[in-house]
Amino acid sequence: MDARVKVIFTLVFILFTSLTPSKAWPAYVLFLTMTFSAASLSRLGVRFVLRRALLALPFVLAAFPLVFTGPAPYVSVPLLNSTSVNISPEGLLRFISIAIKSWISIQAAILLAATTRFPDLLTAFRQLKVPKIFVAIIGLMWRYLFVIGEEVTRMMRARTSRSAIAAGSQGVASRVGGSIFWRARVTGGMAGSLFLRSLERSDRVYAAMLSRGYTGDLPSGETGVLSSNDRRTLVIGIILILFVWLLGLLSGG
Repeated sequence: MDARVKVIFTLVFILFTSLTPSKAWPAYVLFLTMTFSAASLSRLGVRFVLRRALLALPFVLAAFPLVFTGPAPYVSVPLLNSTSVNISPEGLLRFISIAIKSWISIQAAILLAATTRFPDLLTAFRQLKVPKIFVAIIGLMWRYLFVIGEEVTRMMRARTSRSAIAAGSQGVASRVGGSIFWRARVTGGMAGSLFLRSLERSDRVYAAMLSRGYTGDLPSGETGVLSSNDRRTLVIGIILILFVWLLGLLSGG
């Protein structure tokens, strides 16, 4: 399938999933069924997508205060013998809805990234008239992540070589090092050193790119017209998403 079709479908899917009202449980089930079906058809497997969708959990915690600050009425829930917490049932439902929608959206993004080559994604962004500066930033960020990864690997190897495991008096291995605060201080120093190395490395990489003719725009792939099969697939997919969203409006209103 053309990368443009997958990008448009994913963006529309995430948009209408976010616009689905709270408590639209049938729509959530159908959206989740769509992601599971796509994962099965792509031969990635549902387990592969679910395991990586756990990335949404830290972001979901930002909506957790809704449980306590949601609209009235409040319900007192005892925690200890003399302590209780006021919880908003409406806020709890909103939090659950946000968590589910975030989880489903992350699954859609994972499917897009796992089934599309990164150069094809950049080419699709260009063909969809995304500003060139944004495409260049995304492309350089992706490529530079691997450079930073190599720097981190070298720093970890150096730290390991300076934290050798020595044999004790009983022949039992013991690790050389300080307390947890000492290790935290060392880790902070490594983070600062990585930042400085990244700045220096980026200057060298940029100078090398300029010497090879870089003008601010990365080379693009071949552009083509969407085939009739791709257009048909995109239209059917968007209609299906709209149908599920309308069902969510009726069931969640």
